[in-house]
Amino acid sequence: MSTDVYFSSIQERSRTDCFRTLLKHIDGMLSQFKKGSFVGIKMTVGDKKNTGYIKPDLVKILVENLKRRGAKPFVFDTNVIYKGQRQNAVDHLNLAYKKGFTPDRLGCPFIIADSVFGTDSTIVKVDYKNIKELRVPSLVRVLEDLIVLSHITGHIMSGYAASIKNVGMGMASRAGKQIQHSSMKPLIDAANCTLCGCCIENCPVSAISEMRGKAYINSERCIGCGECIACCKFDAVHIHWHEDESVFGERMVEYASGILSHIKRKVFMDFAFDITEECDCISGNDPKVAEDAGIFASTDILAADKAAFDMLTKSMDMFSRDGKIRIHAHQFEYAEKTGLGKLNYKLVEVI
Repeated sequence: MSTDVYFSSIQERSRTDCFRTLLKHIDGMLSQFKKGSFVGIKMTVGDKKNTGYIKPDLVKILVENLKRRGAKPFVFDTNVIYKGQRQNAVDHLNLAYKKGFTPDRLGCPFIIADSVFGTDSTIVKVDYKNIKELRVPSLVRVLEDLIVLSHITGHIMSGYAASIKNVGMGMASRAGKQIQHSSMKPLIDAANCTLCGCCIENCPVSAISEMRGKAYINSERCIGCGECIACCKFDAVHIHWHEDESVFGERMVEYASGILSHIKRKVFMDFAFDITEECDCISGNDPKVAEDAGIFASTDILAADKAAFDMLTKSMDMFSRDGKIRIHAHQFEYAEKTGLGKLNYKLVEVI
């Protein structure tokens, strides 16, 4: 049996009209959020230079819809493990406010779910192939109503990034993020390394240093976050994809599955606008790798991600980076196998 995925095409209309049209046709999904319910809206504002994030004016449309139902919406994110302005809640909130995510612009609060320094990390027992314990903010244990707004992008490790990544990685505590990344161990290609110092400066755990005139990565200290890969401009940092890519993708699925199993009512929306090769944690004004398509929505996280992926990659899988990254294909299959969602979906285009 297939799952319905609703799709509102951007066509020649504004993004606001595109979103309003979608919300009108998924009223049945949204009606599950009752009067008095605290509805967490999970999203990210991206890092300082990023411009492709979902804008606060769009989020406010959803917030107003929920408030008319008598619900109590709030927008939230968690702190990250790499260096930047989202490593702690103070800098994170200041960045969000500068980007317009203030209560007056949103119509609701914006909070950081895992405390000032990302130390709100509780353990939840699970029984997956790779993960036996989740480390998540305590909010996950008590949140019953969730809407996930995901800006679709490429990603240096997962290839394709949408709702599964937004939940699996984005709703984990900093400790949980490190666990998911821990199998990815990069190495330096000495022939290409210029010792520019970029990777040394950006490593969040100081695992990179200079050795014999080249950068050197201490694999025991490395958490596999991929920050060095993203910042290197000389193709000097490499990962053994054939060895580690499947584990990384599976861990993310397991985290998403474990987190969502604690939440009763869920809706997932994937925004296919301003799609760049890198994720919002890294990209600034990067060239688009796909044309704007529209917005997808479903109560099934896997169906939503797969429907968006299928539409965007009809002619070419630009997320694979010329076939170098295949993790998203495995991740889709593994997600269905673990019961996260269904790959078989019915696309319902709304006008």
